[in-house]
Formats: sequence, structure tokens, C-alpha cells
Amino acid sequence: MTPTRRSALMGVASSLALLAALPAAAQDFITVASTTSTENSGLFGHILPIFQAETGIEVRVVSQGTGQALETGRRGDADVVFVHARAQEETFVAEGYGVQRFDVMYNDFVIVGPSDDPAGVRATDSAAGAMAAIAGAGASFASRGDDSGTHVAEQGLWAAAGIEPAGDWYLSTGSGMGATLNTAAQVPAYALTDRGTWLSFANRSPLEIVSEGDPVLFNPYGIILVNPERHAHVKADLGQAFIDWIVSPEGQAAIASFQVGGEQLFFPSAQ
Repeated sequence: MTPTRRSALMGVASSLALLAALPAAAQDFITVASTTSTENSGLFGHILPIFQAETGIEVRVVSQGTGQALETGRRGDADVVFVHARAQEETFVAEGYGVQRFDVMYNDFVIVGPSDDPAGVRATDSAAGAMAAIAGAGASFASRGDDSGTHVAEQGLWAAAGIEPAGDWYLSTGSGMGATLNTAAQVPAYALTDRGTWLSFANRSPLEIVSEGDPVLFNPYGIILVNPERHAHVKADLGQAFIDWIVSPEGQAAIASFQVGGEQLFFPSAQ
């Protein structure tokens, strides 16, 4: 063996020994595909350091719309999905891509719009009525248009109102909640948003909440381990450890303690 090759092999051996000597916290991580609302609201920035400090497991978040996050899970490019479109989540599990869905938390959706409310949304008594008023007035509406949980909820409201939204007034951004709210603020336009992102959104002017409280605006979140029988590389033990923590009393307390401006953004719902 040449001296150069012997030196190279010794270098590799030294690197492997150093890696083995590192604490588990430096090596253990999982990938969680989740929604832009959990990321944009600041929730992950609040709870993940607590989880990592207790377990040594790092959580790397891929922030996407719910539809994209579930597709990431289907490809096996995440260990866990943490999203908010229950029907799609249940389909994900039924098709064998996920092991089991767990309730984690909830908040609600609100409809925001220009403070002068040109469509008269404040005078309506339901979310579907609000959407009908917006469409009837041809008032600008900014949609995420990205197959996210929010977009799915919005489509349900249009269907309940008997409206197929189309035309210059309907602005499909194809982007996350924060970017869509920025578009709504610039136009200005109406938009559907989860309350958590709205409360943490700094650029509110000239928008205000114009419709809230309808039971159909309830917004539950679920968490699912990607099925390791379908994707053998899934870190099932570490992923389940995260799920077990987030539905535990301690994880639920961490969620409940997250506030913006003195307001609680998410409410624990684990059974």
C-alpha cells in the first residue's frame, strides 16, 4: 500500500471514529413535511427546541401546502407528515402511505378583507354567505391555489355557496399563506386564512377580519408516521418518538403555551 493511500484510509477511519463519538443529538434527525401555517405562525420555532432538548432528536421541517406535504410523504421523502385536511389525511392512511392519524390541535379559519368591506361581508351570517357576497360584488379575492389545507377549505366554501370562482377578481397566487396575505394586503383583496398565521402576520393593513365563527371554519391538524413498510428508509422509531411527544401532556402543553400578542394560536386536541 502506498503512503498516500495509507494516509487517506487513516483519514477516513479517523472521520468514522469521530462520527461514532458524536452524541446522538448530532446524528439523530427526522424530516417532517408540514404546512406553511405551522411554520409561518412560529409554532415550530416554539415547540421544536423543547422537543430536541428533551430527546436529542432534531426535526427538519419541509414547509408546504397540505397536498404537497402528503405527496412528499407518499414519495417517502419525509418521516412524518403534520397537516390540516382531515379527509386527505384519512385517504393517505387508507392507501397505506401512513400508519395512523393522530389528532394534535386545532384553530379556525377566518375571512379577512379590506377594512371598508366593499362586498358587505360583515352583513352576512355564514362563511358561505360571505363567499357569495364577494363573488356577487366581483370583489378581489386572493386564493392560495396550491392544494393546501386552506385551499381545500376555501374550495369547500365556494361549493357550499354554489359558486365556481373565475374571472379577473379571483387571484390564484399558487403560494403559501404569508405570501397570499401579502398579495391581499397589496391589492387589497379578501382572503381565507388560518387564524394562527393571521395573528402572526405583521403586514395586516388595510386588512381586517370580516367573517369568523361559522362552525364550518373549524380547522383540525393531524400527524401521521409515513409507513416504513412502503419506504424502508423511514426513521420509524424517531418519527414515532416525535408523534408520541407531541400528543403527550408535555407536547400538548407546549402547543398551548404558544402565543402571539397574548393570544393563543393553537388549541391541543390529542385524545
